[in-house]
Amino acid sequence: MWNLDDGKVFVIAEIGQNHQGSLDIAKQMIQAAKDCGADCVKFQRSNLSEKFTGSALARPYTGSNSWGTTYGEHKAFLEFSLDQYRQLQRFAADLGVLFTASAMDMASLYELETLLCVPFIKIGSGDADNLPMLRYAAGRSIPIVISTGMQDWEHVCLMYRTFQHRANVALLHCVSAYPTPPEDTMLQLIPLYRRHFPELTVGYSGHELGLQLTVASVALGAKIVERHFTLDKSWKGTDHRASLDPTEFSRLVRYIRAVEGTVPHTADSVMERLRADLDDDDFDETKLRLALKEVTARDRKLLESEKPCHSKLGKSLVYTKNLPAGSFLADGDIGVKVSEPQGISPRFYDTILGRKVTHKVSIDEPVMTNHF
Repeated sequence: MWNLDDGKVFVIAEIGQNHQGSLDIAKQMIQAAKDCGADCVKFQRSNLSEKFTGSALARPYTGSNSWGTTYGEHKAFLEFSLDQYRQLQRFAADLGVLFTASAMDMASLYELETLLCVPFIKIGSGDADNLPMLRYAAGRSIPIVISTGMQDWEHVCLMYRTFQHRANVALLHCVSAYPTPPEDTMLQLIPLYRRHFPELTVGYSGHELGLQLTVASVALGAKIVERHFTLDKSWKGTDHRASLDPTEFSRLVRYIRAVEGTVPHTADSVMERLRADLDDDDFDETKLRLALKEVTARDRKLLESEKPCHSKLGKSLVYTKNLPAGSFLADGDIGVKVSEPQGISPRFYDTILGRKVTHKVSIDEPVMTNHF
């Protein structure tokens, strides 16, 4: 898995939901990604009622990027059925490119593993603090790739401890800002991850504009690289701007193949390597220096640039049933969803179990500190 045996960086084209809800466009994107040299195409699999509370789905969503009047209608328009996923799987298999998806909730993780039998499953940054999901995935045998956007160092270390017994797990440095400012990219976290988490494969999921910072991640030791992919950046949707079109993705793969296999140890050596290997239009020394600035473990935290994503898609603990006042919370009483408003983070799941709610609570209601 992930080309590690032959020393090649594993390149993922993140189609996500850039397919505009069209199966034909999705197939065109798979073909284009294969032609660009991608090793894998990745979509996003969601069970909407498992991922979102009813109030989150009912939220009005009528901007220029919306495919419906509510957020639920918008997401439903972009979601493929299991049968459509199987069609895309067969199409990718015929082309000789790997096909997988991010599991955006527990139900989707189960479907991807047992019904679609994908080669590996991605857990995105939105579920990086979903403690029940992480623990479930850690107990399975299927390879797992996890992004670490929006998390602090303490939690990244917890993620590592959860999976360090597994030889087929990858941890991706990621900043959940679309697009990511160069000064927030913090590429030096990649060698930091490699030193602190030696049992896991370390990679990079990039959301910045341009190519050079992703290439620099490879020069710093990233063994997996993931970038969002689109056929047209002018299409409707929030991810297209931070995505690469086929011309850009082809150049990215070319650059990665030129740089892979050597790991410069200083910012200056990375700078000189990219200056030599990149076309002039793809090299910007000022932005590259910002991305290569020295960092410490304390710099891996929720960044200001990540807060919009966290506010929109960060998950919360929610009640799975109606409970009367005085109830002591058991394992089956608490779930994890995107809620409106947000509640307690899933990373605090263990601290909530066994506590007594002081007043009546309802199904899908976010768990709040004032409930105890």
